[in-house]
Amino acid sequence: MSSLSLAVRDSNTMLRRNLLHARRYPSLTLNLLLTPIMLLLLFVYIFGDTMSAGIGGGGRSAYIAYIIPGLLLMTVGSTVIGTAVSVSMDMSEGIIARFRTMAIHRPSVLVGHVAGSVLQSILSVVLVGAVGVAIGFRSTDATALEWLAAFGLLALFTLALTWIAVGMGLVSPNAEAASNNAMPLILLPLLSSAFVPVDSMPGWFQPIAEYQPFTPAIETLRGLLLGTEIGHNGWLAVVWCLALSVLGYFWSTSTFNRDGK
Repeated sequence: MSSLSLAVRDSNTMLRRNLLHARRYPSLTLNLLLTPIMLLLLFVYIFGDTMSAGIGGGGRSAYIAYIIPGLLLMTVGSTVIGTAVSVSMDMSEGIIARFRTMAIHRPSVLVGHVAGSVLQSILSVVLVGAVGVAIGFRSTDATALEWLAAFGLLALFTLALTWIAVGMGLVSPNAEAASNNAMPLILLPLLSSAFVPVDSMPGWFQPIAEYQPFTPAIETLRGLLLGTEIGHNGWLAVVWCLALSVLGYFWSTSTFNRDGK
């Protein structure tokens, strides 16, 4: 069997393992998924009429359209926290040490976690998007190509955050530490343009909110789905995704290989 065939076979095996683990212990994924759904319902039905004034009015329906792109990316950030916890549990419970004694393709352990996390995150995004549609979100002006581009951006952003979460899990001594270390993946969307425009924030804070990873991705999604101006946010979002993917990949693989020596 060629090395490529071995890598594909072992990665597929690890993917099935992680999906089975998620199916048997769904509470973590469910708890993390409920956060963006509860925020969506809270901001729409409790604060929607008031918050819509900050985006030029339009009432609750306008605010639903405004926050859905941010909530979709926040869903990705919250879901991949489960990946950090899962990786940390594997490292601390000894299963990784057992895998290292077996004749398997070593990177497949990480690839299985990443692939499983991306699939779970996409399913979570679809669920949150369905809730958004159920309460009134519409994207009637977006073309099929724009929908495809939006999905591609979500997938690329998910891959980037997943590799970062894997690295966080590898350097965490236990599951609790992994969960705490990954909390910025939920907090950063709160400090972005997800809920209010950047220009409504304090002047000293606007550059922080504008150039962090989530804001360009959120504004690009808004442009694709709602027809707003994308400007420089499109290429900036792609650069952030690629940079985080490369950083997370090399961080995770180097840490994994170093711990295995």
